[in-house]
Amino acid sequence: MIRPLDGYTVVAIEQAVAAPLATRQLADLGARVIKVERAEGGDLARGYDHVVHGTGAHFVWLNRGKQSLAIDLKSDRGREAVRTLIGQADVFVQNLAPGAAARLGLDAATLRASHPRLVVANLSGYGVGGPLEQRKAYDMLVQAESGLISITGTPEHAVKTGIPTADIAAGMYCAQGILAALLRRARTGVGAAIEVSMLEATVEWMGHALYTQMYTGVQPPRMGVGHAAIAPYDSFPTADGEILIGVQNDRGWRTLVTEVLGHPELADDERFRTNVDRVRHRSECDCAIAELTQRYTVAELDARLAVAGVPAAQIKQIRDVVDHPQLAARNRWRTIETENAVVDALLPPTTFDDHEAAMGAVPALGAHTRTLLREAGMDDETIAASLADGVAHQATETAVAQSS
Repeated sequence: MIRPLDGYTVVAIEQAVAAPLATRQLADLGARVIKVERAEGGDLARGYDHVVHGTGAHFVWLNRGKQSLAIDLKSDRGREAVRTLIGQADVFVQNLAPGAAARLGLDAATLRASHPRLVVANLSGYGVGGPLEQRKAYDMLVQAESGLISITGTPEHAVKTGIPTADIAAGMYCAQGILAALLRRARTGVGAAIEVSMLEATVEWMGHALYTQMYTGVQPPRMGVGHAAIAPYDSFPTADGEILIGVQNDRGWRTLVTEVLGHPELADDERFRTNVDRVRHRSECDCAIAELTQRYTVAELDARLAVAGVPAAQIKQIRDVVDHPQLAARNRWRTIETENAVVDALLPPTTFDDHEAAMGAVPALGAHTRTLLREAGMDDETIAASLADGVAHQATETAVAQSS
């Protein structure tokens, strides 16, 4: 069965997280993704760590199913080869430093003047224009600028999220925009120039907190795992640990205290009768629930909550997620090749009923350099010279074989 993006080609000058996540989603959907990397060292994410059998965890997560072209874009030969490949492609994605694409002649206006069907996606930290345009935009910094850090953590300590939220938000919107542009091009024949900023993507995710600030003048407080507008909605102690309970309506409250915890008198306590009452008396409500939950083990209480239909969850450690029974029951794990070993990888969340995601190999640096330079019209003599003088890099035959 044909995959949604079979036959489409994407060229990406990308590194780190945001842009590679966008293009990996396109690769999983069947697109051919040509990843342009620095001849020396490649994508920065290759060196973040070497925990996956010698390969970086970020890199394995974000770069399966791509072809690696390792080339020096500061050289005339390198730029010309990449321009040729872009001219043959459907999509070009870049997350270079502000102004770098234009200096290379790879800005949207220049490219689309020659290739009007091309979809060009520019992913940046803060967008074009504005006082922050030239500032560095690492995930942590954007989380700070977007207000995300200010509402994340405990009342005493603000923290960033444990995953690169700003990068992920931008990568998701970038992939979504590219798909929309390709759909429109199918109807009109015209490509598009797309801009996605990490700041704007993350601020969009701030949704309810923004509206609360704008229309009450009050910033939502940091609540740990709790919720500013709902109670009880927090972590509660058990005899051997803790469990999360999230009651979102008054019927659920009645079920919790009556059927699960066996104290029906709390259901009609005037302090707790409605969610508004419970939020107003949050400390008393939480203390009353905590006194009862600690009489059970996590397993006992989790079972009782599940039978009663009260929303709850155990706090999983990452090791528990790797062996999560729900993922196992739904057969969500596959294996992919890397240059050093076969590794496990999770299927993408979007599941089609008539095909499976492509999930190709994670490429060694320059695994496809010779092949791609030939496609760009470079003859074998020039390719050899480019490899010899460091303009290009080709992975060893062993690395190529293992990551193909």
